[in-house]
Amino acid sequence: MKTTQILTLLLVFISGLGHAQYVIKDGSELMNLKKVPQEKAYIDHNGPLVLSGEYLYYAIHCFNAQTNNLTDVSKIGYVALVNETKEFVFEHKVKLEKGQGYGDFFVSTDIPSGRYKLLGYTQWMKNAGLSQVFKDDIIIINPYLADQSVLLNNPDLGLSATSSKTNSISDSSIITLSTNKTTYTPREKVNLNIKNYKGTLGHGSYTIKVKRKEEIATTTAMSSIAYGKSYFNADKEIKQTIGDSIFLPEQRGELFYGTVKNSTSGTPAENIPVTISIPGKESLLKFSKTDQNGNFYAYFRKDRKDPRAIIQIEDQEETYTIEKGEPRNIDLTELTFSDFSLSKEQAEYIKNRSVLNQLENQFFGSKPDSILQSNPIDIFNGGIPEVIILDEYTRFPTLEETLAEVVQFAGFRKANTNDAYIRIGQDFKSYKEEYNDFPAIVLIDGVFIPNHEQIRTYDARKIEKISLTRDQFRLGTKEYQGIIAIETIDGDFLETYTAKNSLIVPFDQPMVKKNYFVQTYQPEDNSFNRIPDYRRMIYWNPNLNIQDSSYDFEFFTSDLEGTYEVILNGFTSYGKPIHVVKEITVSNVDLN
Repeated sequence: MKTTQILTLLLVFISGLGHAQYVIKDGSELMNLKKVPQEKAYIDHNGPLVLSGEYLYYAIHCFNAQTNNLTDVSKIGYVALVNETKEFVFEHKVKLEKGQGYGDFFVSTDIPSGRYKLLGYTQWMKNAGLSQVFKDDIIIINPYLADQSVLLNNPDLGLSATSSKTNSISDSSIITLSTNKTTYTPREKVNLNIKNYKGTLGHGSYTIKVKRKEEIATTTAMSSIAYGKSYFNADKEIKQTIGDSIFLPEQRGELFYGTVKNSTSGTPAENIPVTISIPGKESLLKFSKTDQNGNFYAYFRKDRKDPRAIIQIEDQEETYTIEKGEPRNIDLTELTFSDFSLSKEQAEYIKNRSVLNQLENQFFGSKPDSILQSNPIDIFNGGIPEVIILDEYTRFPTLEETLAEVVQFAGFRKANTNDAYIRIGQDFKSYKEEYNDFPAIVLIDGVFIPNHEQIRTYDARKIEKISLTRDQFRLGTKEYQGIIAIETIDGDFLETYTAKNSLIVPFDQPMVKKNYFVQTYQPEDNSFNRIPDYRRMIYWNPNLNIQDSSYDFEFFTSDLEGTYEVILNGFTSYGKPIHVVKEITVSNVDLN
């Protein structure tokens, strides 16, 4: 409850947002900001060694640094991969549900061999600097590039690998792993049982991965236990003071912000209404207003279907310059990398592994992951729209004529003037409301149209259907009568849309949630008999919530023989790290 109250105060502070940061004005603001607990993050992943053609899978856990419980502050986390020149290979935005999220990254042949760093953080964590950020080593080997010198100690001498294997500390006093056998043949079912012996003390959030034990000597991925020790002294609150700038937490979803200036004078535009729309069939619409410094902001909570946003200003009397804000990257100056190196003697192993990856990827279409569908976005906010399919009526050349001849209750008012607007008639039978002359909210392929005169002569032959409701709506301080949503046949209205005081910007989407493919083999199903199976990671569950005493899982081994590690990694509900490892063997010779 206290955190919720503090975050409500931050909504007031955020109106001063300029370049992703807020300047602390006085002691009262500082005191409230210090009450918001700092965060820390942990990433479990299937590294550290990844070859081109393989996936890097990860799960991120974000914690309240004061209590070690999963955070309720930030709703967005970030997972990034950085190379030795401190350049970002990727920065994924991950939606956090109760402090957790997951994703993956396909390592393409465009990424060179090298030593990399996997980073995990929130915007709020950036205030504590690099020391607060989760960091772990990733080694990428790209066998398709001739030059591998970056990973060779001395390419002329062919020195042996210098990296040493670090033993992983395991704790099985609370949770244990057991399998029905220790040795399996290829494509055999494995029954895995997880037992929680400590009741509520074992309840928590975990990941399970079953992967081929690495043949090349590397340091192991950081376990939850090692993380608990390394980040024990993480900052518990912000250390900034009055006059310092801070990153604010994304406590209500994705933060979208920017600035508006008067193009003529170059001065900040104050109290200017700003509309932000996300295009598409499942469009989103947000309203904001600039502050005294010309800054505006909005939060997006729902799952967006399009990686673009359109920022628009209804005021057509003046000309404005709009700029979308971008958060500063964290200072990576002190970031260090492992001393991992390869020897030329390992070339044959890398080549063979790469060939198996190619074979596995050839049949990716037979083993697809599925994307979890999010709740559909209803632009009508629960209202039931009237839908007009234009092919069912006589076609008219312009939108104005179509509204007049085909669509009931809607039409242009004050046409041929700068004050033209589309009006939807009120439903006095269903609603007791006073007469008004409010305009309608008009969307074309999800694009908000502030200037209705601009679309009066729009070619209606491009329109597939028109949906409308007659309810009253409010965007910011402005009242609207109904929504009219127009969908074009090709869904490409934005591609040719230009308007005064508007800006189309990229707006990176969070990672989509997936159900990862689990290979099965059944006696009656021969569909996979002729498809090779060279999976190195034969099971991955990024989000296991243990609330009971026993859990059973099953998965199948691949054609790849060798030793596999079954790893459970995570944290109890009160923050204790748990890391349990069990080995199984896959062999054509059954030794059980």
